[in-house]
Amino acid sequence: MDLSEQGRGVLRTDPEQGCADDATLEAPFVLIEPLRRNAPLVFASPHSGRRYPPELLASTRISLISLRRSEDAYVDELFAGAAAHGAAVLSATVARAYLDLNRDATELDPDMFEERPPHVMSSSARVQAGLGAIPRITGDGQSIYRRKLSLAEAERRLATIYRPYHAILADLLMETRAQFGCAILVDCHSMPSSARGAHSPDIVLGDRFGASCHPSVTALAEATLRRLGYRVARNSPFAGGHTTQIHGRPAQQTHALQIEINRALYLDERTLERTQGFARVRADMSRLAEALSAAMLHESLA
Repeated sequence: MDLSEQGRGVLRTDPEQGCADDATLEAPFVLIEPLRRNAPLVFASPHSGRRYPPELLASTRISLISLRRSEDAYVDELFAGAAAHGAAVLSATVARAYLDLNRDATELDPDMFEERPPHVMSSSARVQAGLGAIPRITGDGQSIYRRKLSLAEAERRLATIYRPYHAILADLLMETRAQFGCAILVDCHSMPSSARGAHSPDIVLGDRFGASCHPSVTALAEATLRRLGYRVARNSPFAGGHTTQIHGRPAQQTHALQIEINRALYLDERTLERTQGFARVRADMSRLAEALSAAMLHESLA
């Protein structure tokens, strides 16, 4: 794929309106590229999209605020500063409630459709929980749809959003590895403050228990975040999702590390409004990117 055909550069969205402006309405992602790529880093945010297509709003049985509780709200903004430290930053623009990019495309619930989709992983734990590639429920457990969907709707979402997003992510990692000898993907998410009850950490790093990322990368990220004052856990309760699973290939010099940020650190989980903590977390995520960039990881991992 020629990345220039996908509109490389900055596609700007309006974070307050829950949708993209007219010029970028159909763009399935926003790609921010640094003026100079000087680090083998790609940051990705698959769940921070705030565009709710009309077909979703017309078929849902719940309010927009309930739909939005599925978002990793504003995570794209928290990590946008990584571009200043030589990293590419890729963010989805379409809401997770419409299509979950951190799932296998075959993780579909057959009961959601008028006809049974072919070749689906309906036994997947995520599908069983209602959180497949096309989610059945929201982050707060409410059923999304008041009708069954057609298979044509599912295929349209996969063709116009899912595949372009994953194609450009794969190309970014391939280009990065070709330039630096290795590539490091940081897959960026947020988690409810109730993820581990009263003892929920501030940040969870997931490297699939060492299978998706070189331990030195995970250790550096953890040390940096602890130095910044965060309580950090590894692989519990989140060890990494579909993105880290398919892209994390340390033996092939492609490393994938998932990061989950406790939402209570930067937003009101009821209203989804940013709090005073937002500026601090955003600055610290930029510092994390700076630390990873400065470590010259392409020399030690390649």
